[in-house]
Amino acid sequence: MAARPDGVELVPPVGDRDRVRGSWDAPVTLVEFGDYDCPFTVRAFSVVRGLRQRLGGRLRFVFRVFPLTRIHAQAAAEAAEAAAAQGQFWEMHDLLFEAHRKLEDADLRHYAEEVGLDIERFEKEMEDHTHTARVREDLKSGLSSGVPGTPTFFINGVRHDEPNDFETLLAALEATPGGGSP
Repeated sequence: MAARPDGVELVPPVGDRDRVRGSWDAPVTLVEFGDYDCPFTVRAFSVVRGLRQRLGGRLRFVFRVFPLTRIHAQAAAEAAEAAAAQGQFWEMHDLLFEAHRKLEDADLRHYAEEVGLDIERFEKEMEDHTHTARVREDLKSGLSSGVPGTPTFFINGVRHDEPNDFETLLAALEATPGGGSP
């Protein structure tokens, strides 16, 4: 894909470091930069769930954290990465959004228990901020990609600047080569 002059391409492109739902071979990739403590990202969670159900195997979904300045956003992002280190990223990701922004330390520990994490390891990694660098990588990616706030979506590497409601995103995804009805 050629670089766009307005600087709204995804940097870096989706790769092995990303958290991916769906097939790597899917023709359409939707990347979301989100913040677990952002009410708009919380609303987008159900939109993305609906898009994934509707498009099935035609959609690959990637989530990159873009924690804003609130302390709970950073802690939740690190908790998701601590869960990823134990193979439970998506389970924790879903719980964080379904929790409706209950992100105190005790809440995060409860979610870790709920998804079956090794709690001693989880608490040590949270205390040591083991996953801060990984969270910063996503944040840097968002800044390099011109993310103005959360949620921000990219479709096949190009920023989606239209509304983030279900119908608008679905139309944009379906208009992408390979995104239409099978």
